Amino acid sequence: MRFRDAARTSSYAPGRVNRLGPQFTFEKQPRRHPGLDGARGLAVIAMVMGHTLDALLAPASRALPWVQHYWAFRGVTAPLFLLVSGWAVVAALGTKPSAARDIYGRRVRRALLLLFLGYLLHWPGWAAVRGMGWTEQMLSHVLSFDALQCIGFALLFGSTLLALAPARWGRGVVLLGLAVGVPLVSAAMWRLGAGLPGPVQQFIGSAEGSRFPFFPWAGFFFAGAFAAHVFHLLRPGWPQGLALVALGAGLLGLTHWLPSDWSPTSPWMVAYRVGQGLMVLGAVNLLPQRVSGLLAPFGRLSLWIYVLHLPVVYGWADIAGLAGRVGPRLGVPAAIGVGVALLLACALVAGAGRWLREQARPWRAGSTTLQASIGGSSRVSPRT
Repeated sequence: MRFRDAARTSSYAPGRVNRLGPQFTFEKQPRRHPGLDGARGLAVIAMVMGHTLDALLAPASRALPWVQHYWAFRGVTAPLFLLVSGWAVVAALGTKPSAARDIYGRRVRRALLLLFLGYLLHWPGWAAVRGMGWTEQMLSHVLSFDALQCIGFALLFGSTLLALAPARWGRGVVLLGLAVGVPLVSAAMWRLGAGLPGPVQQFIGSAEGSRFPFFPWAGFFFAGAFAAHVFHLLRPGWPQGLALVALGAGLLGLTHWLPSDWSPTSPWMVAYRVGQGLMVLGAVNLLPQRVSGLLAPFGRLSLWIYVLHLPVVYGWADIAGLAGRVGPRLGVPAAIGVGVALLLACALVAGAGRWLREQARPWRAGSTTLQASIGGSSRVSPRT
């Protein structure tokens, strides 16, 4: 009787399966997405190494031909970082129509955490704030816009619109509109923001010091989110990998037929980098899991690796980092060695922090869910 009662309540009961019919959803997959953690890990490794080399390489080493080729490839690092963040957000929703509303509160809290961390990393110190006084220059400096702020605001706005959109068709329409619309209106938004307060210009992108402004950089986040929505019925691995490579190649082919434009508000630039990022995400999907598994631990800790490495490389407040203490005077082997050591040290600290958090909250240890932002575990059950 106990077994029979359990079978009636189980989601795998035969009668229940027959009523629903065979279908694939992310919620039913107990394993991690084989490509998402790997792509996120690849992006954060490239980011840590790129920042370290940028801060420490001597001019003569930087001028080497192969280093110049590497520098050109570095352009896809930040777009890939934003792309996989958007993918994770929508992949976590699965196919449940009300999922965006059910976890809206968690998404808002996650977005606020990203914004807090992003602005904290740019805190110049009390001495600098007192020196600038309560001026627009001080506010623009303190509220300078970077990658975490871009992801945080994109997560906040996107989650709000998805929660309000109609359940059946609204998700795809909202994500496509944001993925296409944000890059297309970027130039106009920059012009409109010219006379606005400094913090608003930081958000829009028309102010100096805004590294990853919402316009057009949020387009990468929403492009990844839309791709996750389009391909969510394909199984992770080869089916999704081939589809992502095909879509990325199609976008790159389209950009070759159009005039190139590398201006900071260029929709062409966004389409080109999205195409590259989709191909990288697809390629990692196609890798054997034992290979992508080497990258996955870095992917699961990517948020905290990112947060930890920036102060070490560039400094924080009035504490100098490697850029100030060492400077651009190392050769390639030494700079790469420092980058690898920094990457491993940040991963160890982040891993230890996660372990301590799980010990403090044992009821959440071993969760099989996907955190819908960078640095979250890439499970395939809905949760942030």
